[in-house]
Amino acid sequence: MATESVVSAFRVLEAVAEAQPVGLSELARRVELPKSTVQRTLLTLQEVGWLRPTDTTPTRWQLTYRVVAVVGRAGGGESLRDIALPVMNELQLATTETVHLAAPDGDSLVLVERLDTPHRLRAFLALGERIALHASATGLAYLSACDPDYLDRYLSGALPAQTPDTLTDPDRIRAVVNEIRERGYSVNEGGLSVGISSLGAPIVGPAGPVAALSVSGPSSRICAERFDDLGAKVRDAAARISRALRGER
Repeated sequence: MATESVVSAFRVLEAVAEAQPVGLSELARRVELPKSTVQRTLLTLQEVGWLRPTDTTPTRWQLTYRVVAVVGRAGGGESLRDIALPVMNELQLATTETVHLAAPDGDSLVLVERLDTPHRLRAFLALGERIALHASATGLAYLSACDPDYLDRYLSGALPAQTPDTLTDPDRIRAVVNEIRERGYSVNEGGLSVGISSLGAPIVGPAGPVAALSVSGPSSRICAERFDDLGAKVRDAAARISRALRGER
């Protein structure tokens, strides 16, 4: 029946959200459906843009940003971007540097909004670009708000270097994440792009982390002397967005 297919699709979607990235066999066990049914459902959800397969062997499945975007419109009809943009504008004016908003898609972030600096020398990431969690200010900030099980699972996987300064040691990343939790913002010097420094903070909705915010620019401008000031500004901006998402004043 068509109704059964819809129910199966939602069960599979929820199971992927809980365990992503997750393989076919584990999914079938979680939802207690035949592998053939789960496989058909996965392909349908991929076709409509809600799930995507990883590049690994065997194939594993994870959510796309479309799910995040739709969930972000729950409640008052405003998306994450709608709520964040006014705060991002204020942050960009206060820092004069590029401001990024990134949301999770599987085990990485996707850049969903960017406000550019007026400076000719600037940081640049394309909208829709995928960002490694361990290599970026937004990613490390996001990890700092994730539950311990997710952090452990992420750090048990591959941690490829993006630059010579990318953090790739799980123990070091764990220590950095603990530091971020204490001060409320991340610092990333050249870990994602050579010569670019960034400071980030997590955005936390009613059910947990939903995004991260950052200020980025050339390391010649975003230097150690500015970290405390810029970090506090990013932290406060992310906190404002988080409160708005939770319906708090």
